[in-house]
Amino acid sequence: MIASVRVRMIGVALVVMAATGGPAVRPPMAAETGPLRGACYCRADKALQCTASLTERECRTQCDEALCDSWFWKERLPCWNWGYGG
Repeated sequence: MIASVRVRMIGVALVVMAATGGPAVRPPMAAETGPLRGACYCRADKALQCTASLTERECRTQCDEALCDSWFWKERLPCWNWGYGG
């Protein structure tokens, strides 16, 4: 009887170790996920426009084509268009 309890305990322990003892999953590196995307701001004629989810290169190209007076890119951020509440 004691032997069957030990066999069950060993069996349960092996199943638990097999379920949790697999290889650890590492987060993908930046090179594996592709270039970073973010918010692209373009200032033309004193108006600020934002386009979301562009890479810095896409932002630069779009702003050059739109003849922006100035532009900036914020990595990993959405466009901010809510105002400051004041």
